[in-house]
Amino acid sequence: MSADRAALDRAIERGEEEGGHVEFKERLTRAVHLADGRKESLAAQLRHRVLSGDGEATYVVGVTDDGGIAGIDPEAFSETMDVLSLLAEEAGAHIDDVETWSAGEDGLVGVATLREGAMLDTDDDHIVVGTAGHVDHGKSTLVGSLVTGSPDDGQGGTRAYLDVQPHEVERGLSADLSYGVYGFDDDGAIRMDNPDRKSDRAEVVREADRLVSFVDTVGHEPWLRTTIRGLVGQKLDYGLLVVAADDGPTKTTREHLGILLATELPTMVAITKTDLVADERVREVEREVERLLRNAERTPLLVGRHGVEAALDEISEQVVPIVGTSAVTMDGLATLDELFERLPKTAHDEGEFSMYVDRTYSVTGVGAVASGTVRSGSVEAGDELLLGPMADGSFREVEVRSIEMHYHRVDEASAGRIVGIALKGVKESAIERGMALLPRDADPEPVREFDAEVMVLNHPTRIGEGYEPVVHLETVSEAAAFYPDEGRLLPGDTGTARVRFKFRPYLVEEGQRFVFREGSSKGVGTVTDVRPE
Repeated sequence: MSADRAALDRAIERGEEEGGHVEFKERLTRAVHLADGRKESLAAQLRHRVLSGDGEATYVVGVTDDGGIAGIDPEAFSETMDVLSLLAEEAGAHIDDVETWSAGEDGLVGVATLREGAMLDTDDDHIVVGTAGHVDHGKSTLVGSLVTGSPDDGQGGTRAYLDVQPHEVERGLSADLSYGVYGFDDDGAIRMDNPDRKSDRAEVVREADRLVSFVDTVGHEPWLRTTIRGLVGQKLDYGLLVVAADDGPTKTTREHLGILLATELPTMVAITKTDLVADERVREVEREVERLLRNAERTPLLVGRHGVEAALDEISEQVVPIVGTSAVTMDGLATLDELFERLPKTAHDEGEFSMYVDRTYSVTGVGAVASGTVRSGSVEAGDELLLGPMADGSFREVEVRSIEMHYHRVDEASAGRIVGIALKGVKESAIERGMALLPRDADPEPVREFDAEVMVLNHPTRIGEGYEPVVHLETVSEAAAFYPDEGRLLPGDTGTARVRFKFRPYLVEEGQRFVFREGSSKGVGTVTDVRPE
Protein backbone atom coordinates (compact mmCIF):
# COMPACT_ATOMS: atom_id res chain seq x y z
CA MET A 1 0.00 0.00 0.00
CA SER A 2 1.43 3.38 -0.98
CA ALA A 3 2.29 5.87 1.75
CA ASP A 4 2.86 9.05 -0.29
CA ARG A 5 -0.55 10.39 -1.38
CA ALA A 6 0.90 12.79 -3.97
CA ALA A 7 -0.48 10.87 -6.95
CA LEU A 8 -3.93 10.72 -5.35
CA ASP A 9 -3.88 14.40 -4.40
CA ARG A 10 -2.81 15.43 -7.92
CA ALA A 11 -5.57 13.40 -9.55
CA ILE A 12 -8.28 14.77 -7.23
CA GLU A 13 -7.01 18.32 -7.64
CA ARG A 14 -7.10 18.00 -11.42
CA GLY A 15 -10.64 16.63 -11.22
CA GLU A 16 -12.91 15.32 -13.93
CA GLU A 17 -13.07 17.47 -17.05
CA GLU A 18 -15.06 16.94 -20.22
CA GLY A 19 -11.92 16.65 -22.34
CA GLY A 20 -9.57 15.43 -19.60
CA HIS A 21 -7.96 12.09 -18.86
CA VAL A 22 -9.09 11.74 -15.20
CA GLU A 23 -12.20 9.77 -14.22
CA PHE A 24 -13.72 9.35 -10.73
CA LYS A 25 -15.45 6.08 -9.81
CA GLU A 26 -16.68 5.11 -6.37
CA ARG A 27 -16.91 1.44 -7.36
CA LEU A 28 -17.67 -0.81 -10.32
CA THR A 29 -19.55 -4.12 -10.15
CA ARG A 30 -19.99 -6.93 -12.63
CA ALA A 31 -23.75 -7.06 -12.08
CA VAL A 32 -24.33 -3.35 -12.77
CA HIS A 33 -21.55 -2.07 -14.98
CA LEU A 34 -21.16 -5.02 -17.36
CA ALA A 35 -24.88 -5.48 -18.08
CA ASP A 36 -27.56 -3.93 -20.32
CA GLY A 37 -25.21 -2.16 -22.69
CA ARG A 38 -23.35 -0.34 -19.93
CA LYS A 39 -20.12 -2.18 -20.75
CA GLU A 40 -20.01 -0.63 -24.25
CA SER A 41 -20.87 2.82 -22.91
CA LEU A 42 -18.25 2.73 -20.15
CA ALA A 43 -15.63 1.30 -22.54
CA ALA A 44 -16.29 4.22 -24.90
CA GLN A 45 -15.88 6.62 -21.97
CA LEU A 46 -12.60 4.94 -21.02
CA ARG A 47 -11.38 5.14 -24.61
CA HIS A 48 -12.16 8.86 -24.65
CA ARG A 49 -10.16 9.39 -21.43
CA VAL A 50 -7.17 7.49 -22.84
CA LEU A 51 -7.19 9.49 -26.08
CA SER A 52 -7.56 12.75 -24.14
CA GLY A 53 -4.43 11.88 -22.17
CA ASP A 54 -2.33 11.07 -25.26
CA GLY A 55 -2.50 7.35 -24.57
CA GLU A 56 -2.84 7.45 -20.78
CA ALA A 57 -5.82 7.79 -18.43
CA THR A 58 -6.13 8.02 -14.66
CA TYR A 59 -9.04 6.36 -12.84
CA VAL A 60 -9.50 7.32 -9.19
CA VAL A 61 -11.45 4.58 -7.38
CA GLY A 62 -13.17 4.92 -4.02
CA VAL A 63 -14.15 8.58 -4.47
CA THR A 64 -17.46 10.30 -5.14
CA ASP A 65 -18.28 12.18 -8.36
CA ASP A 66 -17.03 15.43 -6.82
CA GLY A 67 -13.74 13.89 -5.63
CA GLY A 68 -14.71 13.24 -2.02
CA ILE A 69 -12.91 10.34 -0.32
CA ALA A 70 -15.46 7.57 0.20
CA GLY A 71 -13.35 4.43 0.44
CA ILE A 72 -14.55 0.93 -0.39
CA ASP A 73 -13.73 -2.39 1.24
CA PRO A 74 -10.90 -4.54 -0.26
CA GLU A 75 -13.31 -7.04 -1.86
CA ALA A 76 -15.21 -4.25 -3.61
CA PHE A 77 -11.93 -2.67 -4.69
CA SER A 78 -10.78 -5.97 -6.15
CA GLU A 79 -14.03 -6.40 -8.08
CA THR A 80 -13.71 -2.82 -9.35
CA MET A 81 -10.25 -3.60 -10.72
CA ASP A 82 -11.62 -6.72 -12.42
CA VAL A 83 -14.38 -4.73 -14.10
CA LEU A 84 -12.02 -1.88 -15.02
CA SER A 85 -9.66 -4.40 -16.62
CA LEU A 86 -12.47 -5.80 -18.76
CA LEU A 87 -13.55 -2.31 -19.79
CA ALA A 88 -9.96 -1.44 -20.68
CA GLU A 89 -9.64 -4.58 -22.81
CA GLU A 90 -12.86 -3.63 -24.63
CA ALA A 91 -11.38 -0.15 -25.25
CA GLY A 92 -8.04 -1.43 -26.53
CA ALA A 93 -6.16 -0.44 -23.38
CA HIS A 94 -4.80 -2.07 -20.23
CA ILE A 95 -4.19 -1.31 -16.55
CA ASP A 96 -0.51 -0.47 -16.22
CA ASP A 97 -0.26 0.33 -12.49
CA VAL A 98 -2.41 0.62 -9.37
CA GLU A 99 -1.61 2.53 -6.16
CA THR A 100 -3.79 2.27 -3.05
CA TRP A 101 -4.21 4.15 0.24
CA SER A 102 -6.23 3.58 3.40
CA ALA A 103 -9.52 5.45 3.69
CA GLY A 104 -11.39 5.06 6.94
CA GLU A 105 -11.29 1.99 9.16
CA ASP A 106 -11.37 -0.73 6.48
CA GLY A 107 -11.71 1.27 3.27
CA LEU A 108 -9.42 1.76 0.30
CA VAL A 109 -8.99 4.47 -2.29
CA GLY A 110 -6.79 3.95 -5.32
CA VAL A 111 -5.38 5.43 -8.50
CA ALA A 112 -5.23 3.17 -11.57
CA THR A 113 -3.11 4.21 -14.55
CA LEU A 114 -4.41 2.92 -17.87
CA ARG A 115 -2.43 2.94 -21.10
CA GLU A 116 -3.34 2.52 -24.73
CA GLY A 117 -2.66 -0.85 -26.30
CA ALA A 118 -3.32 -4.41 -25.29
CA MET A 119 -1.49 -6.16 -22.50
CA LEU A 120 1.83 -7.71 -23.36
CA ASP A 121 1.78 -10.40 -26.02
CA THR A 122 3.97 -13.10 -24.52
CA ASP A 123 4.67 -15.18 -27.62
CA ASP A 124 8.27 -13.96 -27.61
CA ASP A 125 11.20 -16.32 -27.08
CA HIS A 126 11.96 -16.74 -23.38
CA ILE A 127 14.53 -18.89 -21.60
CA VAL A 128 14.89 -19.39 -17.85
CA VAL A 129 18.36 -19.91 -16.34
CA GLY A 130 19.04 -21.19 -12.82
CA THR A 131 22.29 -20.08 -11.19
CA ALA A 132 24.18 -22.10 -8.58
CA GLY A 133 27.55 -22.13 -6.84
CA HIS A 134 29.39 -21.55 -3.57
CA VAL A 135 28.74 -18.51 -1.39
CA ASP A 136 30.76 -15.44 -2.42
CA HIS A 137 31.66 -16.93 -5.80
CA GLY A 138 29.79 -14.12 -7.54
CA LYS A 139 26.47 -15.56 -8.77
CA SER A 140 24.30 -12.57 -7.95
CA THR A 141 27.01 -10.10 -8.94
CA LEU A 142 27.40 -11.74 -12.36
CA VAL A 143 23.64 -11.75 -12.95
CA GLY A 144 23.41 -8.13 -11.75
CA SER A 145 26.04 -7.04 -14.30
CA LEU A 146 24.35 -9.01 -17.07
CA VAL A 147 20.88 -7.51 -16.52
CA THR A 148 22.17 -3.95 -16.13
CA GLY A 149 25.22 -3.95 -18.39
CA SER A 150 27.07 -2.20 -15.55
CA PRO A 151 30.45 -3.35 -14.21
CA ASP A 152 30.64 -4.27 -10.55
CA ASP A 153 32.51 -2.02 -8.13
CA GLY A 154 34.57 -4.93 -6.85
CA GLN A 155 32.45 -5.09 -3.68
CA GLY A 156 29.44 -6.93 -5.09
CA GLY A 157 27.48 -3.74 -5.72
CA THR A 158 25.43 -5.15 -8.61
CA ARG A 159 24.40 -8.05 -6.37
CA ALA A 160 22.11 -5.67 -4.48
CA TYR A 161 19.80 -5.60 -7.52
CA LEU A 162 18.80 -9.19 -6.72
CA ASP A 163 18.82 -9.25 -2.89
CA VAL A 164 15.17 -9.22 -1.99
CA GLN A 165 15.22 -8.97 1.81
CA PRO A 166 16.72 -6.07 3.83
CA HIS A 167 18.84 -8.40 5.97
CA GLU A 168 20.31 -9.94 2.80
CA VAL A 169 21.55 -6.56 1.64
CA GLU A 170 23.02 -5.85 5.07
CA ARG A 171 24.80 -9.19 5.34
CA GLY A 172 25.75 -9.54 1.68
CA LEU A 173 24.08 -12.95 1.54
CA SER A 174 21.01 -14.03 -0.40
CA ALA A 175 18.70 -16.10 1.80
CA ASP A 176 15.95 -16.71 -0.73
CA LEU A 177 15.50 -17.04 -4.45
CA SER A 178 15.91 -13.85 -6.46
CA TYR A 179 14.87 -13.11 -9.99
CA GLY A 180 16.48 -11.01 -12.72
CA VAL A 181 15.57 -10.42 -16.34
CA TYR A 182 17.01 -8.88 -19.47
CA GLY A 183 16.31 -9.30 -23.15
CA PHE A 184 17.29 -8.84 -26.76
CA ASP A 185 15.89 -7.30 -29.91
CA ASP A 186 17.32 -6.79 -33.41
CA ASP A 187 19.65 -4.07 -32.07
CA GLY A 188 21.14 -6.17 -29.26
CA ALA A 189 20.66 -6.42 -25.51
CA ILE A 190 17.88 -4.58 -23.62
CA ARG A 191 18.84 -4.03 -20.00
CA MET A 192 17.55 -2.27 -16.90
CA ASP A 193 18.91 1.09 -15.78
CA ASN A 194 17.66 0.43 -12.28
CA PRO A 195 16.31 -3.07 -11.49
CA ASP A 196 14.92 -1.73 -8.20
CA ARG A 197 12.27 0.09 -10.26
CA LYS A 198 9.56 -2.33 -11.30
CA SER A 199 8.88 -0.11 -14.32
CA ASP A 200 12.38 -0.91 -15.61
CA ARG A 201 11.70 -4.64 -15.48
CA ALA A 202 8.32 -4.15 -17.11
CA GLU A 203 9.94 -2.12 -19.88
CA VAL A 204 12.37 -4.94 -20.66
CA VAL A 205 9.52 -7.43 -20.85
CA ARG A 206 7.52 -5.08 -23.07
CA GLU A 207 10.32 -4.20 -25.50
CA ALA A 208 12.35 -7.41 -25.87
CA ASP A 209 11.80 -9.97 -28.61
CA ARG A 210 13.67 -12.53 -26.53
CA LEU A 211 13.73 -12.68 -22.73
CA VAL A 212 16.26 -14.26 -20.39
CA SER A 213 15.06 -14.76 -16.79
CA PHE A 214 17.43 -15.79 -14.01
CA VAL A 215 16.48 -17.74 -10.92
CA ASP A 216 19.38 -16.74 -8.68
CA THR A 217 19.80 -19.34 -5.95
CA VAL A 218 21.65 -19.43 -2.66
CA GLY A 219 25.29 -20.40 -2.15
CA HIS A 220 25.52 -20.50 1.63
CA GLU A 221 25.44 -24.03 3.07
CA PRO A 222 22.65 -23.43 5.66
CA TRP A 223 20.32 -22.51 2.79
CA LEU A 224 21.04 -25.53 0.56
CA ARG A 225 17.36 -26.45 0.88
CA THR A 226 16.43 -23.14 -0.77
CA THR A 227 18.93 -23.75 -3.57
CA ILE A 228 17.44 -27.19 -4.22
CA ARG A 229 13.99 -25.57 -4.38
CA GLY A 230 15.30 -23.11 -6.97
CA LEU A 231 16.85 -25.78 -9.16
CA VAL A 232 14.20 -28.49 -8.79
CA GLY A 233 11.07 -26.39 -8.33
CA GLN A 234 11.41 -24.09 -11.34
CA LYS A 235 10.85 -24.94 -15.00
CA LEU A 236 14.43 -24.14 -15.98
CA ASP A 237 15.92 -24.31 -19.46
CA TYR A 238 19.59 -24.11 -18.46
CA GLY A 239 21.82 -24.14 -15.41
CA LEU A 240 24.68 -21.71 -14.82
CA LEU A 241 27.23 -22.89 -12.24
CA VAL A 242 29.72 -20.26 -11.05
CA VAL A 243 33.23 -21.03 -9.75
CA ALA A 244 35.43 -18.21 -8.43
CA ALA A 245 38.93 -18.10 -9.92
CA ASP A 246 40.46 -17.13 -6.57
CA ASP A 247 38.87 -20.08 -4.75
CA GLY A 248 38.22 -22.86 -7.25
CA PRO A 249 35.68 -25.69 -6.92
CA THR A 250 34.47 -26.41 -3.38
CA LYS A 251 32.31 -29.03 -1.69
CA THR A 252 29.28 -26.80 -2.33
CA THR A 253 30.29 -26.49 -6.00
CA ARG A 254 30.25 -30.28 -6.30
CA GLU A 255 26.88 -30.54 -4.54
CA HIS A 256 25.26 -27.90 -6.74
CA LEU A 257 26.72 -29.49 -9.88
CA GLY A 258 25.34 -32.83 -8.75
CA ILE A 259 21.85 -31.34 -8.36
CA LEU A 260 22.01 -29.67 -11.79
CA LEU A 261 23.13 -32.86 -13.49
CA ALA A 262 20.68 -35.02 -11.54
CA THR A 263 17.82 -32.94 -12.91
CA GLU A 264 19.21 -33.52 -16.43
CA LEU A 265 19.53 -29.78 -17.02
CA PRO A 266 21.85 -28.53 -19.80
CA THR A 267 24.47 -26.59 -17.85
CA MET A 268 27.34 -24.17 -18.42
CA VAL A 269 30.06 -23.03 -16.02
CA ALA A 270 31.17 -19.42 -15.52
CA ILE A 271 34.59 -18.99 -13.90
CA THR A 272 34.18 -15.64 -12.13
CA LYS A 273 36.58 -13.07 -10.64
CA THR A 274 39.25 -13.65 -13.29
CA ASP A 275 40.42 -10.07 -12.68
CA LEU A 276 41.69 -11.04 -9.21
CA VAL A 277 44.20 -13.68 -10.28
CA ALA A 278 46.95 -14.31 -12.82
CA ASP A 279 46.23 -16.05 -16.12
CA GLU A 280 47.98 -19.20 -14.92
CA ARG A 281 45.57 -19.44 -11.95
CA VAL A 282 42.60 -19.11 -14.31
CA ARG A 283 43.96 -22.00 -16.41
CA GLU A 284 44.51 -24.04 -13.23
CA VAL A 285 40.86 -23.55 -12.18
CA GLU A 286 39.74 -24.43 -15.71
CA ARG A 287 41.60 -27.73 -15.37
CA GLU A 288 40.01 -28.35 -11.95
CA VAL A 289 36.54 -27.73 -13.41
CA GLU A 290 37.31 -30.01 -16.36
CA ARG A 291 38.34 -32.82 -13.96
CA LEU A 292 35.20 -32.24 -11.90
CA LEU A 293 33.02 -32.57 -14.99
CA ARG A 294 34.82 -35.64 -16.31
CA ASN A 295 34.45 -37.32 -12.91
CA ALA A 296 30.71 -36.68 -13.29
CA GLU A 297 30.87 -38.31 -16.75
CA ARG A 298 30.36 -35.00 -18.56
CA THR A 299 32.40 -33.47 -21.39
CA PRO A 300 33.84 -29.98 -20.69
CA LEU A 301 34.08 -27.46 -23.55
CA LEU A 302 36.25 -24.35 -23.12
CA VAL A 303 34.45 -21.60 -25.02
CA GLY A 304 37.59 -19.45 -25.13
CA ARG A 305 39.34 -22.23 -27.05
CA HIS A 306 36.54 -23.69 -29.17
CA GLY A 307 34.31 -20.63 -29.72
CA VAL A 308 30.68 -19.69 -29.16
CA GLU A 309 29.42 -21.60 -32.20
CA ALA A 310 30.81 -24.85 -30.83
CA ALA A 311 29.18 -24.17 -27.45
CA LEU A 312 25.81 -23.47 -29.10
CA ASP A 313 26.07 -26.65 -31.18
CA GLU A 314 27.27 -28.93 -28.41
CA ILE A 315 25.63 -27.81 -25.14
CA SER A 316 23.50 -30.65 -23.79
CA GLU A 317 23.06 -32.84 -20.75
CA GLN A 318 26.47 -34.33 -21.60
CA VAL A 319 28.51 -31.33 -22.88
CA VAL A 320 29.17 -28.41 -20.48
CA PRO A 321 30.63 -25.14 -21.90
CA ILE A 322 33.05 -23.20 -19.64
CA VAL A 323 33.40 -19.39 -19.87
CA GLY A 324 35.88 -17.15 -18.03
CA THR A 325 34.26 -13.95 -16.70
CA SER A 326 34.79 -10.85 -14.58
CA ALA A 327 31.91 -8.62 -13.50
CA VAL A 328 34.46 -5.88 -12.74
CA THR A 329 36.20 -5.75 -16.16
CA MET A 330 33.14 -7.22 -17.96
CA ASP A 331 35.40 -9.81 -19.62
CA GLY A 332 33.39 -12.79 -20.85
CA LEU A 333 29.99 -11.12 -20.38
CA ALA A 334 29.66 -10.45 -24.12
CA THR A 335 30.19 -14.18 -24.64
CA LEU A 336 27.42 -14.98 -22.16
CA ASP A 337 25.21 -12.40 -23.92
CA GLU A 338 25.72 -14.17 -27.23
CA LEU A 339 24.99 -17.56 -25.70
CA PHE A 340 21.83 -16.39 -23.95
CA GLU A 341 20.65 -14.57 -27.07
CA ARG A 342 20.99 -17.66 -29.25
CA LEU A 343 20.50 -20.69 -27.00
CA PRO A 344 17.38 -22.62 -28.04
CA LYS A 345 14.38 -22.89 -25.76
CA THR A 346 14.25 -26.39 -24.28
CA ALA A 347 11.08 -28.33 -24.92
CA HIS A 348 8.16 -27.78 -22.57
CA ASP A 349 4.95 -29.78 -22.31
CA GLU A 350 2.24 -27.98 -24.29
CA GLY A 351 -0.59 -30.09 -22.86
CA GLU A 352 -3.02 -29.10 -20.12
CA PHE A 353 -2.08 -26.15 -17.91
CA SER A 354 -0.27 -26.90 -14.66
CA MET A 355 1.83 -24.86 -12.25
CA TYR A 356 3.31 -25.69 -8.87
CA VAL A 357 3.10 -22.84 -6.36
CA ASP A 358 6.49 -21.54 -5.24
CA ARG A 359 5.55 -18.34 -3.39
CA THR A 360 2.37 -16.75 -2.08
CA TYR A 361 1.57 -13.20 -1.11
CA SER A 362 -1.37 -10.84 -0.79
CA VAL A 363 -1.73 -7.57 -2.71
CA THR A 364 -4.11 -4.87 -1.51
CA GLY A 365 -6.94 -4.49 -3.99
CA VAL A 366 -5.95 -7.68 -5.80
CA GLY A 367 -6.02 -10.38 -3.16
CA ALA A 368 -4.17 -13.69 -3.04
CA VAL A 369 -1.34 -14.21 -5.51
CA ALA A 370 0.38 -17.54 -6.25
CA SER A 371 3.67 -17.33 -8.09
CA GLY A 372 5.71 -20.00 -9.81
CA THR A 373 6.81 -21.24 -13.20
CA VAL A 374 4.16 -22.49 -15.63
CA ARG A 375 4.99 -26.17 -16.01
CA SER A 376 2.83 -26.99 -19.01
CA GLY A 377 0.10 -25.57 -21.20
CA SER A 378 -1.08 -21.98 -20.84
CA VAL A 379 -3.35 -19.90 -18.61
CA GLU A 380 -5.43 -16.79 -19.27
CA ALA A 381 -7.10 -14.19 -17.10
CA GLY A 382 -10.61 -15.40 -16.30
CA ASP A 383 -9.72 -19.11 -16.40
CA GLU A 384 -11.34 -21.32 -13.77
CA LEU A 385 -8.81 -23.58 -12.06
CA LEU A 386 -8.34 -26.11 -9.29
CA LEU A 387 -5.91 -25.42 -6.44
CA GLY A 388 -4.51 -28.15 -4.20
CA PRO A 389 -4.34 -30.63 -2.81
CA MET A 390 -5.28 -29.18 0.55
CA ALA A 391 -4.15 -30.99 3.69
CA ASP A 392 -7.22 -33.23 3.48
CA GLY A 393 -6.54 -34.11 -0.16
CA SER A 394 -9.29 -31.92 -1.63
CA PHE A 395 -8.93 -29.37 -4.44
CA ARG A 396 -10.52 -25.92 -4.33
CA GLU A 397 -12.10 -24.08 -7.27
CA VAL A 398 -10.51 -20.68 -7.97
CA GLU A 399 -10.56 -18.10 -10.76
CA VAL A 400 -7.66 -16.22 -12.35
CA ARG A 401 -8.10 -12.49 -11.73
CA SER A 402 -4.94 -11.39 -13.50
CA ILE A 403 -1.43 -12.52 -14.44
CA GLU A 404 1.81 -10.64 -13.98
CA MET A 405 5.29 -11.40 -15.33
CA HIS A 406 8.27 -9.41 -14.06
CA TYR A 407 5.95 -6.56 -12.94
CA HIS A 408 4.18 -6.42 -16.30
CA ARG A 409 0.59 -7.52 -16.60
CA VAL A 410 -0.04 -10.10 -19.32
CA ASP A 411 -3.23 -11.63 -20.63
CA GLU A 412 -1.78 -15.13 -21.06
CA ALA A 413 1.22 -17.14 -19.86
CA SER A 414 2.56 -20.36 -21.33
CA ALA A 415 4.96 -23.11 -20.25
CA GLY A 416 8.28 -21.87 -18.91
CA ARG A 417 7.07 -18.41 -17.80
CA ILE A 418 7.73 -17.18 -14.25
CA VAL A 419 4.45 -15.52 -13.26
CA GLY A 420 2.32 -14.29 -10.41
CA ILE A 421 -1.33 -15.34 -10.72
CA ALA A 422 -3.92 -13.38 -8.72
CA LEU A 423 -6.64 -15.80 -7.61
CA LYS A 424 -10.27 -15.21 -6.77
CA GLY A 425 -12.07 -17.54 -4.39
CA VAL A 426 -9.26 -18.24 -1.92
CA LYS A 427 -7.37 -16.37 0.80
CA GLU A 428 -3.61 -16.15 0.68
CA SER A 429 -3.36 -17.97 4.02
CA ALA A 430 -4.93 -21.07 2.45
CA ILE A 431 -2.30 -21.35 -0.33
CA GLU A 432 0.92 -23.23 0.40
CA ARG A 433 4.13 -23.83 -1.49
CA GLY A 434 3.97 -27.21 -3.19
CA MET A 435 0.30 -26.95 -4.13
CA ALA A 436 -0.57 -27.08 -7.82
CA LEU A 437 -2.89 -25.13 -10.12
CA LEU A 438 -4.75 -27.19 -12.73
CA PRO A 439 -7.69 -26.76 -15.14
CA ARG A 440 -11.10 -26.94 -13.48
CA ASP A 441 -12.08 -30.02 -15.52
CA ALA A 442 -8.96 -31.93 -14.45
CA ASP A 443 -9.46 -34.95 -12.23
CA PRO A 444 -6.35 -34.86 -10.00
CA GLU A 445 -5.82 -37.40 -7.25
CA PRO A 446 -3.80 -36.55 -4.15
CA VAL A 447 -0.71 -38.69 -3.66
CA ARG A 448 0.57 -39.55 -0.18
CA GLU A 449 3.03 -42.22 -1.26
CA PHE A 450 4.73 -43.39 -4.44
CA ASP A 451 7.32 -45.81 -5.77
CA ALA A 452 10.62 -44.48 -7.05
CA GLU A 453 13.98 -45.48 -8.42
CA VAL A 454 16.56 -43.76 -6.23
CA MET A 455 20.31 -43.24 -6.23
CA VAL A 456 22.16 -42.53 -2.97
CA LEU A 457 24.81 -39.89 -3.67
CA ASN A 458 26.09 -39.55 -0.12
CA HIS A 459 25.21 -41.19 3.20
CA PRO A 460 27.34 -42.00 6.26
CA THR A 461 25.96 -45.53 6.73
CA ARG A 462 22.98 -47.19 5.08
CA ILE A 463 19.44 -46.12 4.28
CA GLY A 464 17.03 -48.50 6.00
CA GLU A 465 13.29 -48.84 6.58
CA GLY A 466 11.70 -45.59 7.77
CA TYR A 467 14.61 -43.29 6.86
CA GLU A 468 13.18 -39.72 6.79
CA PRO A 469 14.91 -37.12 4.59
CA VAL A 470 13.29 -34.04 3.04
CA VAL A 471 12.07 -34.68 -0.51
CA HIS A 472 12.27 -31.81 -3.02
CA LEU A 473 9.90 -32.50 -5.95
CA GLU A 474 8.85 -29.55 -8.13
CA THR A 475 8.20 -26.92 -5.41
CA VAL A 476 7.30 -29.52 -2.77
CA SER A 477 9.69 -29.66 0.19
CA GLU A 478 8.36 -32.23 2.62
CA ALA A 479 9.69 -34.85 5.03
CA ALA A 480 9.08 -38.35 3.75
CA ALA A 481 9.75 -41.90 4.94
CA PHE A 482 11.71 -44.26 2.66
CA TYR A 483 11.12 -48.01 2.53
CA PRO A 484 13.75 -49.63 0.24
CA ASP A 485 12.52 -52.75 -1.55
CA GLU A 486 15.63 -54.67 -0.52
CA GLY A 487 15.47 -53.38 3.03
CA ARG A 488 18.44 -51.04 2.69
CA LEU A 489 20.46 -48.88 0.30
CA LEU A 490 24.16 -48.13 0.63
CA PRO A 491 26.08 -45.06 -0.61
CA GLY A 492 26.43 -45.27 -4.39
CA ASP A 493 23.55 -47.77 -4.65
CA THR A 494 20.69 -47.47 -7.11
CA GLY A 495 17.49 -49.25 -6.18
CA THR A 496 13.74 -48.95 -5.73
CA ALA A 497 11.88 -47.69 -2.69
CA ARG A 498 8.43 -46.75 -1.51
CA VAL A 499 8.30 -43.10 -0.42
CA ARG A 500 5.56 -41.73 1.85
CA PHE A 501 5.08 -38.04 2.68
CA LYS A 502 5.00 -37.62 6.44
CA PHE A 503 2.33 -34.95 6.86
CA ARG A 504 0.09 -34.50 3.81
CA PRO A 505 -0.51 -35.46 0.15
CA TYR A 506 0.69 -33.62 -2.96
CA LEU A 507 0.24 -33.81 -6.72
CA VAL A 508 2.84 -36.34 -7.90
CA GLU A 509 3.15 -37.86 -11.38
CA GLU A 510 5.13 -40.70 -12.85
CA GLY A 511 8.43 -39.61 -14.38
CA GLN A 512 8.98 -36.62 -12.07
CA ARG A 513 12.51 -36.33 -10.71
CA PHE A 514 13.30 -35.32 -7.14
CA VAL A 515 16.19 -34.69 -4.76
CA PHE A 516 16.25 -35.91 -1.16
CA ARG A 517 18.46 -34.59 1.63
CA GLU A 518 18.99 -35.08 5.36
CA GLY A 519 22.08 -33.64 6.98
CA SER A 520 25.06 -34.64 4.85
CA SER A 521 23.02 -37.37 3.14
CA LYS A 522 21.84 -36.65 -0.38
CA GLY A 523 20.31 -38.54 -3.27
CA VAL A 524 18.15 -38.29 -6.36
CA GLY A 525 15.17 -40.22 -7.60
CA THR A 526 12.53 -40.68 -10.28
CA VAL A 527 8.85 -41.42 -9.58
CA THR A 528 7.91 -44.77 -11.16
CA ASP A 529 4.39 -45.31 -9.78
CA VAL A 530 1.93 -43.27 -7.74
CA ARG A 531 -0.43 -44.55 -5.08
CA PRO A 532 -3.50 -42.25 -4.86
CA GLU A 533 -5.21 -41.80 -1.52
